[in-house]
Parts: sequence; C-alpha cells; structure tokens
Amino acid sequence: MSIDTSNGHPDMDYEEHEKTYAGFLKVSKYGTIVVLVILALMAAFLV
Repeated sequence: MSIDTSNGHPDMDYEEHEKTYAGFLKVSKYGTIVVLVILALMAAFLV
C-alpha cells in the first residue's frame, strides 16, 4: 500500500510511523494466534 505523504507535515516521520504500524500488526496477529492456541489446549485438556 502506498500513501502520498508529499503534502504531510514536515516534522512527521512517515517511514517510522509505517514501521511502528507494521510492528503493531505483527504483534496483534501473533498474539491472536497464541490466544487461540491456548484456548484450544484448554478445551482439549480441561474439559
């Protein structure tokens, strides 16, 4: 995805913002997977 940042604020570091957002998405994705695995293991062993 490409965003036109040519009219943005000069103090905004768009490259760092995009890296931070990509990291947030990665942590959210893997965190969701971990929670689903934990729930599946709980369903298998606690019931």
